[in-house]
Amino acid sequence: MTYNITAPERLLADIDLPSSKSISNRALIIYALSGGEILPEHLSDCDDTEVIVNALWNMPETIDIKAGGTAMRFMTAFLAVTPGTHTITGTERMKHRPIHILVDALRRLGAEIEYVEKEGFPPLRITGKELNGGMLDIQGNMSSQFVSALLMIAPKLKEGLTLKLCGDIISRPYVDLTLCTMRDFGVEADWTGPDTIEVKPMPYKPIRYYIESDWSAASYWYEIAALTDDREAEVELNGLMDGSLQGDSVAKYLFNMLGIRTVFGNRNRGEHTTVTLKKTGMHSARLDYDFINQPDLAQTFVVTCAMMGVPFHFTGLASLRIKETDRIEALKKEMRKLGYVISDGDGSELIWDGTRCTPDADIVIDTYEDHRMALAFAPIALKLGSIKINNPQVVTKSYPRFWDDLKKAGFGIQEDE
Repeated sequence: MTYNITAPERLLADIDLPSSKSISNRALIIYALSGGEILPEHLSDCDDTEVIVNALWNMPETIDIKAGGTAMRFMTAFLAVTPGTHTITGTERMKHRPIHILVDALRRLGAEIEYVEKEGFPPLRITGKELNGGMLDIQGNMSSQFVSALLMIAPKLKEGLTLKLCGDIISRPYVDLTLCTMRDFGVEADWTGPDTIEVKPMPYKPIRYYIESDWSAASYWYEIAALTDDREAEVELNGLMDGSLQGDSVAKYLFNMLGIRTVFGNRNRGEHTTVTLKKTGMHSARLDYDFINQPDLAQTFVVTCAMMGVPFHFTGLASLRIKETDRIEALKKEMRKLGYVISDGDGSELIWDGTRCTPDADIVIDTYEDHRMALAFAPIALKLGSIKINNPQVVTKSYPRFWDDLKKAGFGIQEDE
């Protein structure tokens, strides 16, 4: 399937953003560990969250989490402390995403986990039981989801958990988000040093819990606001929160440097509100940023900066190599189709110094089974007039209503044969 996306002349949008996938997935695991009877409210309707809901509700012998990397990591830890034997598997791509760091850590805590096929990769056969806990160290420079998975089960361990993160710590805001969500459910969990977290052994308390909207989804509307030539453009995004602990909320500061001002309906901490995006008419001459804490924003800013003619140097992107696809290589290839020569520096960077090449005559963007490729590239219709996106259905992983929301904002979307 291919979508041909055409841009509106005027941009006026009032968008109900999807719920935060990150918070939804954490709240679901903690809800299950608490023994609660009331599901968190305003859950995300994305694929990742749905596979967790289905797994927790049905607990089949074989759990297929499809392409859900977060689900694979969180459910692996959850199953390790939950009675019963289960096999957890996923798509072919998922079977090539390494999970040995998490499995090794769980085994050191006493977990019974076997590799069903290739050593170090899913699928896994897990027999859940009570684990002791205690002291544990784990690499902090791989995926923060490994860390979050261990933290969420820590209150269930006999001795709790003291977790030391070795090396550079990537995506730290996501770890902080996990700790905050855990504390919301009544447990004691916090940093005790620059690289050490302590979680006390104690039961989670079942509570009513409301999920705020997703800042990573908001970033694509910031991109749309930045790329439109409509100086009077106005985009309203509903359900966001000032002071959010979502790491991707940094988008509001970075897009300010690209000419987009963020206006909150109210700034009361902990309250959901409407955010209005307005163009300022000014932007930075170049953008340098370390995305080690917000790697999921990289695609958005690579595309936005290049299409605005803003050179950039983005670092801290090593984790992009092991996402739904190798996002660094995918970005380099697709941006070249558009006439932009992107380099990867030491392999964990993305750099554009203004170098151009001849664009493809008929540009069709490939998505590599990666939702963020479709989400980040669709807005360039505003600069080119139209753009074709292959396999647009990949957006269901994080933002199922994205194409409907684009139509609501005036974009044309036609399915090509």
